Amino acid sequence: MSDHAADPATESFVAHRNLLFTVAYEMLGSAADAEDVLQETWLRWAEVDPDQVADPRAYLVRITTRQALNRLRTMKRRRESYVGQWLPEPMLTAPDVAEDVELAESLSMAMMLVLERLAPTERAVFVLREVFDVGYDEIAESVGKSPAAVRQIAHRARKHVEARRPRTVASPREARAAVESFRRALETGDPQELLDVLAPDVVLVSDGGGVKQAALRPIVGAEKVARFYLGSIRKTGAVVTSDPAVVNGRPALLVRVDGEVDGVLAVRVEEGRIAGLFYVRNPEKLTRVGSETPLTLR
Repeated sequence: MSDHAADPATESFVAHRNLLFTVAYEMLGSAADAEDVLQETWLRWAEVDPDQVADPRAYLVRITTRQALNRLRTMKRRRESYVGQWLPEPMLTAPDVAEDVELAESLSMAMMLVLERLAPTERAVFVLREVFDVGYDEIAESVGKSPAAVRQIAHRARKHVEARRPRTVASPREARAAVESFRRALETGDPQELLDVLAPDVVLVSDGGGVKQAALRPIVGAEKVARFYLGSIRKTGAVVTSDPAVVNGRPALLVRVDGEVDGVLAVRVEEGRIAGLFYVRNPEKLTRVGSETPLTLR
């Protein structure tokens, strides 16, 4: 074993890396920015004497939270100039992530968009408390607030999220069935088959980032969404296919045009029908769909 591999600071960081990445991603909605936060966390951790740290995991989460908060404030300003609708960066995840109901729900596109509505400190507090079950005292150190203030922020954030989160969470089996029905409907091009799988008030949000064509505003209603998809497919004149995948812990589709990945289509399923469609086409956001990203709550 090399000296580098035996270094306690490196070993601690590597042991908790997947957790730290998950914390950063939940706070930022961007894998690229989460990786930058991990780099900054490592630089600060490397300056610390591990022998003086009683709980390396808690200390590392604290550093990651502070760095993510700094970046989140910057990103909020950056997104104000984003072209069209902004969606989180999708990630191909292992099937076992889908079986962890708590993790899968927190990572879903629908929930990530709800978290986007929170102020930076509210989002950090909510994620640490509700997703990772971090204690109030530890959160207080991470966000630079008193424990009493953190409790108030957590209560406020929880109310905001509860008011906007999906009404029901479909089981993985139910979601897979709806995604498969949607995939078949797209392949056959049958409008009625597509309408059958879409909820009447379905909402489609597409993100092209100004690079790929996408609807600049959400499209609402089953008939409008069906026309958008069937019309888009006919218009391209290309061979459009889709492959089932697990993205952000939920069943989704990788859409290919003439064999090349064109985008990721994530869904929100309610009562067996698709109530939300999230189509990410921005090429800069498709770097994490070629291989699985390991995520964990622990």
